[in-house]
Amino acid sequence: MEVGIGQDVGQVGEITGIDPSVVIALQEDAFIPVVSPLGFGEDNESYNINADVVASKLATVLAAEKLLMLTNTAGVLDKAGHLLTDLSAREVDALFADGTISGGMMPKISGALEAARSGVKSVHVIDGRVPHALLLEILTDQAFGTMIRSH
Repeated sequence: MEVGIGQDVGQVGEITGIDPSVVIALQEDAFIPVVSPLGFGEDNESYNINADVVASKLATVLAAEKLLMLTNTAGVLDKAGHLLTDLSAREVDALFADGTISGGMMPKISGALEAARSGVKSVHVIDGRVPHALLLEILTDQAFGTMIRSH
């Protein structure tokens, strides 16, 4: 289903807090947690939350060393469409200000930037269409996306 202008996407919420205890317990028992981007309000009503925002906030709460985000583009692109492989927080701010980062990339890169500024050492926005992109990004020197640093 494609969501367009004027379509109801349900109750959309924002994160006010995260309890990481279940994720921590799963990690300690050698499980890999899969997190659904749903939240619950004070009266137990459910909310849809942007998955990129959830991932960024969870990485921050868990004091993760890295956050890896998959996307269906090469990563952050400049206005000419060229991949930007290494960006500082200041450079990302400039790309938002001049409109280079827009549309669907805004929540992903906003979350990535917030995570980087909140202690996550590096955030990698990786082209998920490339086979083995996660391994290649982590284990080789070749960039398969954009790395965002806090400084």
